[in-house]
Amino acid sequence: MDSNTLFDNTEVAFALKNDSELERAYFLFKMISHEPLVRIGTAATNFALKAKLPVEGLIRSTVFDHFCGGVNEEDCLPVIDKMFVKGVSSVLDYSVEGKEKESTFDEARDKILKIIKFADEKESMPIVVFKPTGFGRFYLYQKKGEGVEFTQAEQEEWNRIVERFDAVCRLAKAKDVEVLIDGEESWMQEAADDLCEDMMRKYNVEKPIVYNTLQTYRWDRLDYLKATHRRAVEGGFKVGFKIVRGAYMEKERKRAEEKGYASPICETKQATDDNFNTCMTYILNNLKDISLFIGTHNEHSCYIAMKLMQELGIDKKDNDVWFGQLYGMSDHISFNLAAHGYNVAKYVPFGPVKDVMPYLIRRAEENTSVAGQTSRELNLLKQEKKRRRL
Repeated sequence: MDSNTLFDNTEVAFALKNDSELERAYFLFKMISHEPLVRIGTAATNFALKAKLPVEGLIRSTVFDHFCGGVNEEDCLPVIDKMFVKGVSSVLDYSVEGKEKESTFDEARDKILKIIKFADEKESMPIVVFKPTGFGRFYLYQKKGEGVEFTQAEQEEWNRIVERFDAVCRLAKAKDVEVLIDGEESWMQEAADDLCEDMMRKYNVEKPIVYNTLQTYRWDRLDYLKATHRRAVEGGFKVGFKIVRGAYMEKERKRAEEKGYASPICETKQATDDNFNTCMTYILNNLKDISLFIGTHNEHSCYIAMKLMQELGIDKKDNDVWFGQLYGMSDHISFNLAAHGYNVAKYVPFGPVKDVMPYLIRRAEENTSVAGQTSRELNLLKQEKKRRRL
């Protein structure tokens, strides 16, 4: 395999897009490539939604339909089925963020339980995902992680969080569906990590069902990975990890500066890349104990993983190694990997348009800040448009 051309095949990458969808993708990435436009668009969209202006239709037909599977699970089925024809599985991601009420947390739990049952019937959906703060207040995770004692009411609230985690992991185990638990801000992550590990101890005895997330822009994650591995070997359970670079960098650095502690974030992009690749390599070398979901839009990291799998004799279809990208992004990675026989899953966000907007805005902002990502998407789309005209 030529390590520079696998992801250049635009015919495979965009086979599922008709000409008008290709044009829409080109238009969106063109917009995203201009940072001022993203800022203006974000502000205008927020205003329009708050003012209840009739913009949902417009959002739905452009940015929403490009980055999201639909407004509910059933709505996502055509997208799921279409991708699976090309060998790409789906991870339905209920992308409603920033809620605070107990009823909303119960609703989120019920939604995930429903998705697990839904996934149980579909070969194309082997994995589900949720965010810790989808099941309980951020403040509680933070307080727990800082070792501050709960009031009685808070303890009861925390017990309900544990119960929600447990209900989801228990059903996932019964249905043999893997659960990815997303990573969040470092100052709440310790409590989430401990809770994830408790679930692994309980439900990953035969094989990994529960996966925690390593955000490798944090320089301490390799040590955490090795320590978790040690505890798992001693405790007789398997570990599952999704590895990503991370999503809260500006926020993390700003808080560290304001509160006067050392930033938990690697100093450079290169240091983050190295940390990601080192964690990935460590896991691939310890696959009998740890399963891996490689969440990346970085082509170089994918090549490193593929080369290592080859060297270590890891089968492309080994269920302990998955590659994952976000729906609407990096199709050149997802579909070309799948065409070469690897396990690939797209994160497919869904939810009511107005509730998913914070997620979509974050995606647009992330895309403008990742140098090279958007221009790569644009070049490939341009290349495919040209190829179709010939």
